[in-house]
Amino acid sequence: MPIEMQHRKEQDCSIAGRFEMRRRLPDPALDGIVTDICGYRETAVGQFRNVEYASLTVPLVISFAEPFAIGLGKAPGDNDRFASFAAGLFAGPVMIESFGAACCVQINFTPLGARRFFRLPMSELTDSMVVLDDVLGAEGMALREQLGNAPDWASRFDLAEAFVTTRLERAAETPLEIAWAYDRIIASGGRARISSIAEKLGWSRKHLAGSFSNAIGIGPKTLSRIVRFNRALGLSRQPTADWADIAADCGYADQAHLVREFRDLAGETPTALSVR
Repeated sequence: MPIEMQHRKEQDCSIAGRFEMRRRLPDPALDGIVTDICGYRETAVGQFRNVEYASLTVPLVISFAEPFAIGLGKAPGDNDRFASFAAGLFAGPVMIESFGAACCVQINFTPLGARRFFRLPMSELTDSMVVLDDVLGAEGMALREQLGNAPDWASRFDLAEAFVTTRLERAAETPLEIAWAYDRIIASGGRARISSIAEKLGWSRKHLAGSFSNAIGIGPKTLSRIVRFNRALGLSRQPTADWADIAADCGYADQAHLVREFRDLAGETPTALSVR
């Protein structure tokens, strides 16, 4: 998303004849909780495929039309259909197919923001899609109806943002130790030593791993892997990118280690991704 995009302003990412897509950065009060809110509607008959690589986004998808076919680390099968759902973190590629009739709002949460919003251990969402009424109950179903009846994307975004804000008023704060450890891993680009973080907190590595699993759904080691991968992917898109330099800069043991991580987290080799 362009850094100049203002909060509460819609960005049009539509492609004529294929789909309509709008994005909004939420109110600054939701910084650190929600990264953006998206509206998506397909406008052409056909089958669309997309692969999303391992990320730190926890999406809540609220659909008013046809479901998506979604496979974690594999092509989706006939039974892998999901309409309105929340998806936890997954350390691998996610393969998504749609069929020309999808229409939805997607609220993208940070890992720590998702824990506060959903009010449940995020390990319950890890590596899975959980249907809307199982994560938000009657409140979620009422929101789906409101969004479906709204006249335009701006109105839908306002409703979604208000729902998140209201729900957060009754949410518990993130434990300071978890927030500090999470920020330390992010700021280091995934290179911070987990043992050092645990030691500074006065925790064992086992206790740190369990607390992370509850708070964001994955342990600190997996979090570090995803952070390193996304940093390496970003660096690879620079004109003078060199894979050996990227591997060293991002803390991989060597270039072969980087290649293995890309295969695990993106389902592709670094070279294949860099030409896309």
